[in-house]
Amino acid sequence: MQITQCLHAALLITDLQRAEDFYSNVLGLSKSAARNLNFPGVWYQIGDFQLHLIVAPTVPPQIQNPEKWGRNPHISFAVDDLDAAKQRLTAHHYPIQTSASGRSALFTKDPDNNIIELSQQLANS
Repeated sequence: MQITQCLHAALLITDLQRAEDFYSNVLGLSKSAARNLNFPGVWYQIGDFQLHLIVAPTVPPQIQNPEKWGRNPHISFAVDDLDAAKQRLTAHHYPIQTSASGRSALFTKDPDNNIIELSQQLANS
């Protein structure tokens, strides 16, 4: 077996409208046109990758290391301007933690405390 591509990741959320505001309006992700399922949620398209948000009655806490968010389950996105991302998150009152490794990256939490990493995309990567 050879894995050739990552197709999607799924995150649990409790409030679809609140999650859509964060992922659509704060992060600026585009919704995927294809989602013909009979349970509540939303899909986002990021290049060839999809992020699936699935509504659940509760989201179990996953943060085991509150001092270093990157050492917890998280999803990472490349951004072209980390300072602009930081300003946007701050303007919308989302918490930020810079990477403890010193890399050009920061971590934030969505409304259900799912950890999101934003990393500066290098010009040649």
